[in-house]
Amino acid sequence: MHIEFSRRAQALTSSAIREILKVTERPEVISFAGGLPAPESFPTDALARASVRVFARMAYTALQYGPTEGYAPLREWIAARHGTDPARVVVTTGSQQGLDLLGKVLIDPGSTVLVETPTYLGALQAFSLYEPAFRALPSDDDGPLPAALDESTAGACFLYAQPNFQNPTGRRMPVARRADLVRRAQERGLLIVEDDPYGELAYDGERLPTLRSLNPDGVAYLGSFSKILAPGLRLGYLIAPPALAAKFVQAKQAADLHTPSLTQVLAYESVRDGLLDEQIERVRARYAAQCGAMLDALARHMPAGVQWNRPRGGMFIWLTLPAGLDAGALLAEAVARNVAYVPGAAFYAGPQEANTLRLSFATVPPVRIEQGVAVLAGLFAEALAGVRFV
Repeated sequence: MHIEFSRRAQALTSSAIREILKVTERPEVISFAGGLPAPESFPTDALARASVRVFARMAYTALQYGPTEGYAPLREWIAARHGTDPARVVVTTGSQQGLDLLGKVLIDPGSTVLVETPTYLGALQAFSLYEPAFRALPSDDDGPLPAALDESTAGACFLYAQPNFQNPTGRRMPVARRADLVRRAQERGLLIVEDDPYGELAYDGERLPTLRSLNPDGVAYLGSFSKILAPGLRLGYLIAPPALAAKFVQAKQAADLHTPSLTQVLAYESVRDGLLDEQIERVRARYAAQCGAMLDALARHMPAGVQWNRPRGGMFIWLTLPAGLDAGALLAEAVARNVAYVPGAAFYAGPQEANTLRLSFATVPPVRIEQGVAVLAGLFAEALAGVRFV
């Protein structure tokens, strides 16, 4: 039987990260590739106790269909945490669904979508289905340059940004940059989509004001439980201006009716008594230690000319190799030496910088971090010396 795929389906591509993860399942591979939370950080005992309570007290609710907007107590809890109205909150099946549904309700073919340089690969994938014209804004170590929101960006449907410990670079936008960016967007009537899965992961516990808090009616905020509770629950949420939230609900009804009731009830039962704040403290401490181990290893082993940032939170370190080296071309040899990373080129909506790569330390213990960084340093030194790999 011949299947004729739609034009949209024909344009689908696989995630570079997901493809790399397929080859890193061997236990001998030290993988800095996946942006996965450390499984040892999952609050398994607390979730198990919550499961018992859920099935003892509210099994029918947890196993029944629910409202598209989400389980009301969970939405109220999210709203209280963010200082907003529950009517603005929609629970999603992971924040990735939020990206997809925002694309569905906001992007027409040819619409301009503004993104950072570089930007989150998963957002590019989600939005690409709706055939936008991406425009990559010039960015520095503090994020996108507010001055880039000028007359040439008029008519863009939104700006997508990750202000906190961005994936892939790990950078965080300072307060002054946030205020300037929001002000310029507000002056131009430009919606900002603020994706914030890592905001709770500041190693020193410092929370900067969200973009949404600076202009609640001009920002659609995406949050997630994946990095601070457990990704298998597939729970995220959108906080948006009322008109956008209502349209988002309509799109979600067509997509999945609602996010699974069981995981929503389980999450609420787990977090309502303060578990999440305790969990966040544990995760912050763990990632701070592992980030420190990787930074120390990079300083000890990397050859001259390799540069990297020093993130203050999150799960990623961004490396820039000397000009002329191609991180994508070197990946196969790295994997042959049992170390994996993500080449940076996939994270660019505009011209790619092939000499960049992303390292994630979240799932790798310090001893293995040291070993893996040493292997990569040797590989990059050989490449700089002109060694060819077959």
